[in-house]
Amino acid sequence: MAKHTLVVMTNAQDGKDDEFNEWYTNVHLTEVLGVDGFVAAQRFKLADAKFGGASKYNYLALYEIETDDLQGSLDALKKAAPKMQMSEAMADGAGAWAFSPITDRVAGKDG
Repeated sequence: MAKHTLVVMTNAQDGKDDEFNEWYTNVHLTEVLGVDGFVAAQRFKLADAKFGGASKYNYLALYEIETDDLQGSLDALKKAAPKMQMSEAMADGAGAWAFSPITDRVAGKDG
């Protein structure tokens, strides 16, 4: 079965980070992981340490998808989305992109 990653970049409404993170972690992740093909997820917050320029997003979610029909899983997510509980604490303008690997995972000396 092929493995893919859905990358979702988001922001909270000003002053609503706690409400946003509570909803995203405890409600939204579970709902998305109920969609066929979605097998795991992890959330991240933009670090204070800087490597590149400024980011317009403060939060990242990575969803692992295992399917031989990526478009079918993405379509299933779109179909399920209207039934999902959304939070007004999420700012408009989220971005989402699906990626498929082109190499095997390469580990360094410590990994």
